[in-house]
Amino acid sequence: MPPAPSPQELLLVDATTRRFTQERARKTYEALVEAAGECFLERGYDATGTPDIASRADVSVGTFYRYFEDKKQAYLEVTRRFLAEAYHRVMDRLTPQRFAGMAWRATIAETVDILLEQSTRHPTMHKTFVEMSLRDPDVLELRRAFDRITHEKLSALIAAICPRTTVPDPEATALIIHVAAVECASVVGGIRGPVPVEPARAKAALTSLLYRALFGLETEK
Repeated sequence: MPPAPSPQELLLVDATTRRFTQERARKTYEALVEAAGECFLERGYDATGTPDIASRADVSVGTFYRYFEDKKQAYLEVTRRFLAEAYHRVMDRLTPQRFAGMAWRATIAETVDILLEQSTRHPTMHKTFVEMSLRDPDVLELRRAFDRITHEKLSALIAAICPRTTVPDPEATALIIHVAAVECASVVGGIRGPVPVEPARAKAALTSLLYRALFGLETEK
């Protein structure tokens, strides 16, 4: 029997947050969530208003308020789904089976690529998410949940594919890789302004840096 999902997994993976007895109501709710996601993606949080979301979903503002208390509640649902999608896209690819028999440097390069891909996939949404997490406790809770479970899965991957004689502390190693990848993604994705180097060069440099820092080796294994 598989282990029970952690609270973090339930928060990010369970998409059944609302139950509807009528199909019409469900479709209206989903239309509003989709419209909110498009608005937040295009304009960010502050520049998006409830009339914008309602108009995009082709419903009245009054209809919006039958399903959500305010735009923040809609944003939280959009963000939760965004993180759930990211969780599957990243974690379904970060498995021991994927890296079995792969050289250490190639393993790091592949892991960095997977982690950076998510943060650079929708840079506007990622930037808004980071900014919101710094000022709203509910968004911060989502961010912490995603970071915790990403760290847990990455730690398990490292423990499974790297001998302890080479990587004695998988949890600390996972923390270094995750933080470095997230920070690098913020730069590569243009979240902090113009990118000074090409993304491919940044990825290659991060891979080499992690390889030397973790294994203390120049030659590939």
